[in-house]
Amino acid sequence: MRLFRLALLIGVAALPVAAASAKQPAKAAPASTSAVKPIAYTERTLANGLRVFAIRDTGTATVSVQVWYNVGSKDDPKGRSGFAHMFEHLMFKATRNLVPEQFDRLTEDVGGFNNASTNDDYTNYYQTVPANHLQRLLFAEADRMASLVVEPTSFASERDVVKEELRLRVLAQPYGKLFSLYFPEISYTTHPYARPGIGSIEELEAASIDDVRAFHATYYRPDNAVLVVAGNFDPAELDGWIDRYFAGIKKPDRAIPRVTVAEPERQTAISRTVYEDNTPLPAVLISYQIPADRSPDSAPLGVLNAILSAGESSRLYESLVYRDQIAQSAGTFLDSKQATGAFAVYAILAGGKSAEAGEAALKAEIARVRDQLVSDAELNEAKNQIITGVLRQRETADGKASTIASAVIIDGDAKVADRQLADLAAVTAADIQRVARRYLTDNRAATLRYLPATPGGPKSDPISVAPTVQVAALTAPTDIRIVTPAPAAERVLPPPPAAPVTAALPTPIETRLANGLRVIVVEKHDLPLIAATLVVTPGGGAADPATLAGLNNLATDLLTKGTTTRSATQIAREIESLGGSISSANDWDGASLEIGVKSDQAAPALAILADVAMHPAFAQEEIDRARTQAIDGIGVELKNPARLAGFVAARAVFGGSAYGHVLAGTPDALKAISRSDIVNSYAASWRPDHAALVLVGDITVAQAQALASSNFAGWKAPASAAEPTAPVAAGYPAPRVIVVDFPGAGQAGVVVARSGIARNDASYYPAAVANATLGVGFSSRLNQEIRIKRGLAYGAGSSVAARRQPGPISASTQTKNPSAAEVVAIIVAEMKRLGTETAPAAELDTRKAVLIGGFGRSAETTGGIAGLIGGYVIDDVPLSELKDYAGRIEGVDPAAVRAAAAKLLDPAAASIVVVGESKLFIDDLRKVYPTLELIPASALKLESPTLK
Repeated sequence: MRLFRLALLIGVAALPVAAASAKQPAKAAPASTSAVKPIAYTERTLANGLRVFAIRDTGTATVSVQVWYNVGSKDDPKGRSGFAHMFEHLMFKATRNLVPEQFDRLTEDVGGFNNASTNDDYTNYYQTVPANHLQRLLFAEADRMASLVVEPTSFASERDVVKEELRLRVLAQPYGKLFSLYFPEISYTTHPYARPGIGSIEELEAASIDDVRAFHATYYRPDNAVLVVAGNFDPAELDGWIDRYFAGIKKPDRAIPRVTVAEPERQTAISRTVYEDNTPLPAVLISYQIPADRSPDSAPLGVLNAILSAGESSRLYESLVYRDQIAQSAGTFLDSKQATGAFAVYAILAGGKSAEAGEAALKAEIARVRDQLVSDAELNEAKNQIITGVLRQRETADGKASTIASAVIIDGDAKVADRQLADLAAVTAADIQRVARRYLTDNRAATLRYLPATPGGPKSDPISVAPTVQVAALTAPTDIRIVTPAPAAERVLPPPPAAPVTAALPTPIETRLANGLRVIVVEKHDLPLIAATLVVTPGGGAADPATLAGLNNLATDLLTKGTTTRSATQIAREIESLGGSISSANDWDGASLEIGVKSDQAAPALAILADVAMHPAFAQEEIDRARTQAIDGIGVELKNPARLAGFVAARAVFGGSAYGHVLAGTPDALKAISRSDIVNSYAASWRPDHAALVLVGDITVAQAQALASSNFAGWKAPASAAEPTAPVAAGYPAPRVIVVDFPGAGQAGVVVARSGIARNDASYYPAAVANATLGVGFSSRLNQEIRIKRGLAYGAGSSVAARRQPGPISASTQTKNPSAAEVVAIIVAEMKRLGTETAPAAELDTRKAVLIGGFGRSAETTGGIAGLIGGYVIDDVPLSELKDYAGRIEGVDPAAVRAAAAKLLDPAAASIVVVGESKLFIDDLRKVYPTLELIPASALKLESPTLK
């Protein structure tokens, strides 16, 4: 992701401003890019054209290997939309020397991760592993570049997986079609960027194995690739390994096909209206053409993008969501590319508001930025936000590698990654007005109104890829070599791992203020960043009264919506003028306030955090506004089959006890909450003797303690004792099998869930390893059986939500409606098998590595460390777990896993929930569960412990 291509698809939640106050917002500090050090890299090009970039960092124990190919969805052959994306999936299958899914063995199974993505302009493959596995990854990446195996079984399976991904991301989610299909289709008339990258079911079906082989031979070649290695490595060793594995890959003597068609400038505005099922609220999107990312105008467009939609002080948020309450959320999408890009503004309307009102409001904000200069404060605030975002991007080896690779592929020059910072500093208010007047004019607008479909209602305007879009056919090279797996005796095995590189885990230092506030500090000085989290517990959703689901969530959300001396707008403007952000979060057993900011702004940021925590105003107008936003937000979630299945499963498992309701509340419960309920909720939880301030980053312990004292020493604990934690449930409802009929659902959401354990339970670590074996990661049993072997879902997984009290254990997925019963059977069988058959120690070793690797990556960033420690506070876990976690996971043996699985994963004690178009699967499910309950979605009552 380039600096200015922020792709801000912001789904803004409840968004108010408190009563006006006399306090003036702090003036935005002048933006300075001096805090961002240039990325230090070396560069060379092999004789075969492969460009290699190396970024060394001996302060980490990991390494990121990324290969980016200059081919994307724009290069999909004629009649084969979605092809580049489908091909991306096939790159994880077999090569001449690697068996299918061996990339997961080489990455996930040693504590790393791998993934890939397909963009209009590129396809990238990226993985991060312990540094001693670098040579193995280089061997594997070279092998799939040179000798990918494409065979019928894997091809058919992955094509089915991609179809499930399309159903998941586009058909099942509210607004999936708006952003994934219609946005590109209305944005282009000539360039193949018009075609949705996800493709279509019909064109995916039309693809053949010969197409795949031709695509690989045409585009997957060294002179069309960029290799970036970032992390802890020896430069001489790295060069030697790259020469050994990549230098011998032949560069074809034919030219690489390139898309050369230019998108003509839109001269006349267009407007379309569509009506879609599963659309809880109307939406409007307006798309404008913008120049290629390498244009000098990208810098002012990037700053303009931030001014319009970055944070709660942005123009769209303030006007559409907060002030006028027209929209439930509003944002922008800055989609700059190798060629003509698109800049979109959008709004998902609030309940009862019309698409016409949303369109008028969006166009008014675009006109305002054309007609009037932005203020110096807005300009500096936007720049500071971008700078902080750049720093966070560069906290990890993975982030630095992707920054360089993206600059090379999109802009043709790695130096662009740092040069854009200089461009940022030079942007003026006049520049912003100039690009707005140049690109965001009314005659260049393509407007889409996205409305709920009604029986017998109006028909949609036709929207599809324009017939004038120019797409080239894929011409198969004449020298395609069909690769087959090498015989076992001839297969070249990956080299062995080197000696492990040990990571230094941070050490939290804890003190207390006189009022009881815990102060926990972790020093991390590699980048000038600070993450601060103020956590209170007990409390959270578990403390919600039975009839007021969502009370604590609403109260926590309102903390940032005004204090006795600052309005919500002032809070947002002050923190964002520092280049920072502030947010509140409500957990089941606690709540938190979080800020992230450059370390030189820690003092003013902590003052804002303290004011928000200690002096919330809870103005009635803010409560009303937040309540309305929350109701609209839950309305959107209830239209997602997977989310609804999770809500129903919680009720089925916990009934009326602490964890059974919807954490964010339901419309009826939210309407019943009064201001006095909110004030009492705050008073019960937000007190210093039950709070912890976690400070992580470029700060010393002494500095942190001084900041804590100066800002929080005056916070007085009430004389009365804190309310006790909600009692642990004496028992849970009997298991149920529930089908929620959801007509028109694009997929079925499937959840198998039961009650589990508390986080401090002695069996937590064996349960964690058992759960990881069942459903954590690509190589887990559920994902192997459901996705890899059968292609029934894009993914499947499981979780152990161990909280202060026993939380849920669940396995879940989304699948096409007709396969819902089959998927239920697979989940139940795998849960049972884990408790009846002892898992091999070798399999458990890989699952332990997944857990330890994920934990280690969480501890790489300031925000990640603060989040881990905040979670420990909420779950009542000793801070020593930060250093003990890996050892305790390693100490779990196969017998302990089997025992934990037999006790906690037994599906006989689990409820089964399927939400989807029931007529397509209920007969098959009823054969196994003849007493299942069928509940129409329209009759479902989430407020009721019985759902009825």
